[in-house]
Amino acid sequence: MQDKSEGTNFAPFNMPLGDGREVLVREITEDDKAGLLAAFNRLSADARYTRFMAAMRELPEAMLEHATHPAVEREFALVALDTGNEGPSIVGGARYAAAPGSDTCEFAVTVADDWHRLGLASKLLGTLIDIARRRGFRHMEGYVLSSNTGMRRLAKRLGFADVPCPDDATLRVVTLALQEGVRGCDV
Repeated sequence: MQDKSEGTNFAPFNMPLGDGREVLVREITEDDKAGLLAAFNRLSADARYTRFMAAMRELPEAMLEHATHPAVEREFALVALDTGNEGPSIVGGARYAAAPGSDTCEFAVTVADDWHRLGLASKLLGTLIDIARRRGFRHMEGYVLSSNTGMRRLAKRLGFADVPCPDDATLRVVTLALQEGVRGCDV
């Protein structure tokens, strides 16, 4: 199996959005703790529930620590920064994680409530797919609330299959083959 940390030199870039604004997309760093916490605190309760599949009033320190220190060989995380007049602030993020030795990674995407419908989630997930593909992962999957139609539509647009989760009727599993000649994941 290919080393998943290969190609870890991710170059930051400006990403244009549907309303003409741009965000700076870069790899997350340990210095993003305060920005990530501020971004979490700006999310609506509904957005938090959709992302974490649980009611979360605050982001636990252990989760914040893990989010800003991805394991290079099996995890990767991006942040999208609004670099406007008020100084840089995190307005979106995308990440994947895989079990050690696995060729399947699980993704998550979060976009600030007031940055929806600009193409940010689509572009972040597309970038994440490209990175996972280059790093040799064969499949990407995500667990999505059945009621999260926005994320399910996005996944479908990007080529993911969408099937019921066998263990939980409230969830859907979206899967994407990342390498040519690879069949979709059997869930």
